[in-house]
Amino acid sequence: MNESETRAELIDPKLKQNGWGIVENSKILRERNVYKNADGVKITEGKIQVGGKRKKPLIADYILVYKGIKLAVVEAKSKELAVGEGVAQAKLYAEKLNLDYTYSTNGKEIYQICMKTGEEKLVDNYLTPDELWNVVYTDQNNWRDKFASIPFEDKSGT
Repeated sequence: MNESETRAELIDPKLKQNGWGIVENSKILRERNVYKNADGVKITEGKIQVGGKRKKPLIADYILVYKGIKLAVVEAKSKELAVGEGVAQAKLYAEKLNLDYTYSTNGKEIYQICMKTGEEKLVDNYLTPDELWNVVYTDQNNWRDKFASIPFEDKSGT
C-alpha cells in the first residue's frame, strides 16, 4: 500500500472519526506547501537557489484547522514504513508553521508530538478539534473565543 492509498484508506477515515472536517469550524487542509510569512502560510514554489533554480517545496500532508486557526500538522507515510519515518518532517513543518502539536502516522500507528513540552508518544487517536483547541489554549481567553466565533472568509484556501 503506497502513501496515497494509506491516506485515502486509513488516515482520512481516522481523522473524520475524530471529528476533523465533520465538527463545525474544523477542516483539513491537504498537501499544502509550507512557508511561514507574516500572514501564516503562503503557497510557494520552493526556495530559490544559486542559478535561479528552485528547491523542492516543503509539502505538509495535512494541516488541521479549527476556528480558523492552524493547530497541528500530520505527516503521512506508507503503511509499509515505520511510524517514526515521518517524525523529523512532522517536527520541521510544525516548527515552520509555529504549531504546538504535530503527528506522524503510517495509518496503523499515530505518533503525537508536543513541540512546546517535548512530549512524544504513540496514541490511539488524534485529538478532536475541541480537545486540541483546549490543549493548545490551556489558558482560557474569552476574547479569543469571541474572535474565533466571527466567520472567517476563506477565498480558495488563502
